[in-house]
Amino acid sequence: MSTQRYSVTPHPIETLLTWVKSGEIAIPEIQRPFVWEATKVRNLLDSLYQGYPVGYLIAWRNPTIKLKDGTSSAGKRILIDGQQRVTALMAALLGREVLNKNYETVRIRIAFNPQTETFEVANPAIRKNAAWIHDVADVFAPDARLLQITKTYTAQNNGLDEDAVFAALERLRKVINNHVGVIELSDDLDIETVTEIFIRVNSAGTELSQADFAMSKIAVNETFGGNILRKAIDYFCHLAVSPDFLGRIEKGDKAFAESEFFQQMRWLKDANDDIYDPTYTDMLRVAFTSEFGRGKLQDLVALLSGRNFQTKQFEEAIAEDSFAKLKRGVLAFINKTHFDRITMILRSAGFVTSSLIRGRNAVNFAYIVYLRGRAQGLPAAELEQIVRRWYAMSILSRRYAGAPEGAFDLDIRQIETRGLTDYIQSVIENELPDSFWTGMLPQLMDTSSSSSPYFMAYQAAQVKLGDKGFLSRDITVHDLLMNRSDVHHVYPQKHLKGQGLSKGKYNQIANFVLAQSEINIAIGARAPEMYFAELAEQCNGGKKRFGGITDLADLRANLRMSCIPDTMLDGDVPGYDDFLEQRRRLMALKIKQWFEVL
Repeated sequence: MSTQRYSVTPHPIETLLTWVKSGEIAIPEIQRPFVWEATKVRNLLDSLYQGYPVGYLIAWRNPTIKLKDGTSSAGKRILIDGQQRVTALMAALLGREVLNKNYETVRIRIAFNPQTETFEVANPAIRKNAAWIHDVADVFAPDARLLQITKTYTAQNNGLDEDAVFAALERLRKVINNHVGVIELSDDLDIETVTEIFIRVNSAGTELSQADFAMSKIAVNETFGGNILRKAIDYFCHLAVSPDFLGRIEKGDKAFAESEFFQQMRWLKDANDDIYDPTYTDMLRVAFTSEFGRGKLQDLVALLSGRNFQTKQFEEAIAEDSFAKLKRGVLAFINKTHFDRITMILRSAGFVTSSLIRGRNAVNFAYIVYLRGRAQGLPAAELEQIVRRWYAMSILSRRYAGAPEGAFDLDIRQIETRGLTDYIQSVIENELPDSFWTGMLPQLMDTSSSSSPYFMAYQAAQVKLGDKGFLSRDITVHDLLMNRSDVHHVYPQKHLKGQGLSKGKYNQIANFVLAQSEINIAIGARAPEMYFAELAEQCNGGKKRFGGITDLADLRANLRMSCIPDTMLDGDVPGYDDFLEQRRRLMALKIKQWFEVL
């Protein structure tokens, strides 16, 4: 029989709120933005008023850390599950401001009607209605006097029974005497187990991960600046998407606005590049892996707790050093020069729009490679080539598609052991041998997913090699991608549907080309043998139907750019399956040509 790894103790809500205010239970300032709608706060208060249960809270006490003077320091409790409920109570009953999901500091005011004993979210109409106590926080204020509140209320609402109003208000204030069960995890649980519990208990709500737990761990540490570091990560991610948020930080968080982090990220106010808009998980992965030489975020949680992996003990010196290293990693990540370089490198490889970037973890590790190479002083041109080729290899081999943490950990440890340049070269040679281009890649391109990494790489290859759009005389693939090009079916969709082909068949990526919309519309549902014959006529003085190319040699060159057999102009139009097979081979060779020039 397994041993129970937790205890359950009921505590009055008043006690829990006291613990939070005193720091006994740590709710990170912005562990997660408060995502509840105000109506959920109202419903929570109503449940308490009715005497209904509101669920359990789960807490875990941080490991005891050995201090530098040899004494031990018991850690705070971290709220593993229940932050939103406790935050809701603090906001409604204590009048605390919260940071909402839009990163705005707001007050949530819940009104109470003593006559009907109902709750409602305060609004302008309620604030004008004397039947409502506009903010229940007034009832819970330390200097609140129920009798005085009752007298004021009944004076504004004639004909009411003063005793009934007083009883309702007294019942309201007694909700803080309601008990909530606190499940406290055993303090001998290791970090890995607590991380797993954290993920499991939160899986029914907003999906959480080891990154969420790491962010919680960072935020509750004020001794080594974790609370400010947590804000830096969160604010940078928000600014990358919404640069105008900078003004709100300056106005609403003056303490952070004076920090070195804020000065490092001010450049985002003018940023308009969406090639790489990182999440906090991305930032943590890059900052942690590049600085610590490890790839598993559960190791980050352990190190921030001060864990000595050799002795299995927790030491303050290790926690202090870990926070310092993570800070360096975050500052390196948000550095304008570094961030501009990684986006420039991606663009220089042909990935000129965010629509071409699907493997976020591949970008993350490419950034790690860049930061490592820069720290080692590699020449800029050499480093850029290494990063481009590594990123291309990563997406073509789907290196980080399955279990990224394991792959990150393997790669960074090998880089530590074997050196950056040697390891990267050996992996590329192993993952992309000559047989990959002629054997495996054409098979992998047998897919109808337009977001497949192979189609992304193919489009990037066309950009890098300066290809023109399908049947375009002057418009390049780069131009088309920057202006939301049409993906045209070489064998038109309606034509193939008329033959009874399924969506998965007619939407094969080997049937896709990037084309101007007017060319796409002009071709319409024509059978390929028909419009290719008309194209040949167009280059022999016939009517100009599709694009502006009128020279046969130029047209053949254009078809080769799009990996289409130019023999189709001579009437040699293969069956659809044969065409797909031929084109996959040609597209794979195009991607090989691209990789060789990266």
